[in-house]
Amino acid sequence: MVSMKDISIRCGVSVATVSKALNDHSDISESTKRLVRNCAQEMGYFPNSSARALKTNRTFNLGVLFVDRARNGLTHDFFARVLDSFKVTAEAKGYDLTFINCDRTTQRMTYLEHSRYRGVDGVVIAHVDFDQSEVAELIRSEIPVVTIDHSFDNKPSVISDNIHGMQELVEYIAGRGHKKIAYINGGDKATSSVTRNRIGSYYRTMSELGLPTPEEYMIDADYRNPLATHDATLKLLALPDPPTCILCPDDLSAIGCINALNEKGLKVAEDVSIAGYDGIDIAKYLEPKICTIEQDTGTIGKKAAEKLIGMIEHPKTTLIERVIVEGRLLPGNSIAQVG
Repeated sequence: MVSMKDISIRCGVSVATVSKALNDHSDISESTKRLVRNCAQEMGYFPNSSARALKTNRTFNLGVLFVDRARNGLTHDFFARVLDSFKVTAEAKGYDLTFINCDRTTQRMTYLEHSRYRGVDGVVIAHVDFDQSEVAELIRSEIPVVTIDHSFDNKPSVISDNIHGMQELVEYIAGRGHKKIAYINGGDKATSSVTRNRIGSYYRTMSELGLPTPEEYMIDADYRNPLATHDATLKLLALPDPPTCILCPDDLSAIGCINALNEKGLKVAEDVSIAGYDGIDIAKYLEPKICTIEQDTGTIGKKAAEKLIGMIEHPKTTLIERVIVEGRLLPGNSIAQVG
């Protein structure tokens, strides 16, 4: 491995000069910096991460806490795209990523213990049970933390605007003449602010529009679970006064709704309209295309990385704030005009 001493011998300068040139110190001339950097590149020099950590007291490593109850892992379309954007932004700023977990092969660690064990400079919490005691322990620790789609009073967060998104979706459907709009929600109201905000926005928007919300029109079903949505759809269709439109927890779950309609010999839009949420690719390629809210995963991941790195590098000037990222309505053609 090429060292700074090797570069200093090649360039005919001291090791201290090489270090200052590579770190862009102002007391080194531009010509010397160019000489050292060109030589370092030609010789294939890379700074030793351990030595850099000792010098800066940082590892340039960010932890990612992502726990998916449905065990979709990084095939989870929404969070996979968010984390990809987070990764691209972090790597561009010189950081690596490490996934944080508590189930080690040799011994069990809490999220905080694993974060300290890995020596991460900060942690992004992308998907987890935020009421879990181990999450609270990490939040209370000295480690910089940014959360996605959940807010704590003393930590910055990046939030997709689920309230406005659901409002826009319901208003669009009502604008197409629908008055009987059912909602198959994500089913984790107790632990998910995303679900609570969407449900609250649904009820508020329906009330503002003067539309009824019968209790039987609200059914729980897990996110990203077409089988659960399929069964919930059959229950809605069996009601004495069935809805003309069904809101699904997400775009993937909407497939279950479509399958249930097919079983009953019904057609999407023509007989029963449906809508999803998230704006994943499948919503754009199915026919008919699903009406949905496309979440801006690129901006969510980018803002989360920038905020976390800001807390690490500029802790005194980085604001503890909630960054809200708006989505956009994709009308598709799964909502029929009625009335």
